[in-house]
Amino acid sequence: MKNLSLKLAVVVALAVMTCTTASAANQRYIVRTTGGLLSVLRLCSSAGCTVQGSLDGNVGQTYLVTSSQNLIANILNTVGSLLEALLGIQSVEPDQVLPLPQTSQQQVGAGLSDTAPVNYYGSVVWHGYAAQPATYIIRLRDAQGGFGVSGKGVVAVIDTGVDVNHPALVPVLLPGYDFTRNQAGASEWTDVAGLPNGPIDQDSQDQQPVVVQQSTAAVLDQSTAAVLDGSPYVAFGHGTMTAGLVHLVAPKAKILPLKAFSSDGTAYLSNIIAALYYAQQHGANVVNMSFDLSVPSSALSNAVSRLNQSGVILVAAAGNENTSARVYPAALNGNVVGVASTTNYDTRSSFSNYGTADVWIAAPGENIISTYPGGTYGSSSGTSFSSPIVAGTVALCLDLKSGLNQNKAASALSHGRTLTPDLNHGRLDTYQALSAWLVSW
Repeated sequence: MKNLSLKLAVVVALAVMTCTTASAANQRYIVRTTGGLLSVLRLCSSAGCTVQGSLDGNVGQTYLVTSSQNLIANILNTVGSLLEALLGIQSVEPDQVLPLPQTSQQQVGAGLSDTAPVNYYGSVVWHGYAAQPATYIIRLRDAQGGFGVSGKGVVAVIDTGVDVNHPALVPVLLPGYDFTRNQAGASEWTDVAGLPNGPIDQDSQDQQPVVVQQSTAAVLDQSTAAVLDGSPYVAFGHGTMTAGLVHLVAPKAKILPLKAFSSDGTAYLSNIIAALYYAQQHGANVVNMSFDLSVPSSALSNAVSRLNQSGVILVAAAGNENTSARVYPAALNGNVVGVASTTNYDTRSSFSNYGTADVWIAAPGENIISTYPGGTYGSSSGTSFSSPIVAGTVALCLDLKSGLNQNKAASALSHGRTLTPDLNHGRLDTYQALSAWLVSW
């Protein structure tokens, strides 16, 4: 033990000599190790950092640490191999801040005016939600009725949280977790003060479809819309909408809301990684990730790989930057199904990323109607809303036949309608995906 401590002290001292001037603010880092908590404590004892906690639950190999000095990356760059040999440290990376992908809402989805109540698998929903164009484009009714499926298993949604009291979602919502506050529950309302935490009064004369943010329209009163029209709330409702689309496609699948993003649309990478491990350890069969990161992350890749190995199927948005550049986790080919966005006319959405590096399949993603906080409904566009449609299709496959894994799910989903090569396997055809899965060995 003394020899190990002495060697480590020498290693760290040499690295510190090469460091740049220390930053006054605490820096956040994600540390991966094969040596467990003890190895990270030893690292921090010599490097001047503080262990904040585990990100992977009982796995004990991924930790969040903070430091008032910008030391850790420099240490690894200088003596990374020695640290791995002495402590089992595999990687240290900055804890990045991710923004949720946003698009401009050019028009209010026509379905927001179709408020007629209909019964949808035991819940009362708006007709404009249940019968929107996307459901016909992907042949959802043919798939549900033709195969007698309505979804099975647990779909985790890593996002801004959810309206836990939304009438359409209450029957299928699991408790979830808020990683932004490190507490049980995943309500979006915790980010918003001064708004009613409950159903909007649909009889209000002031109630109408309005653009509440640059990217989203919803049926709200003018005063509520005015409060939400600002940067602190630019992503408010995003998680409720992605959860609602999983429910639209797979209405009997359970939804596990995991709040990693705040209403301003940002999240620490560490919270996303923690949410992935939480999903795995709390029974998720499918994980929807409606976000993207422009640079690779060792910790993210490792988490994705671990979930795959345990049988969890991962689906991610391909991004809204109109580029073929790699984004993550969609670009983790073989481990994640990356999803692009198409119009209601089966062309690639102008904002959607493209190319086989990011895209496995595409799905409708323009003027999509979904559940919105306050027991109401909203409309938005983006690959964020194409991805949960695919995740819901995976839950239908789970209902059809057991034995599904990442490779088999990707194979089933690949039977889409061929469009252009930059969308890889084309646009999702839910009926064909179920057919392919049913006849597969």
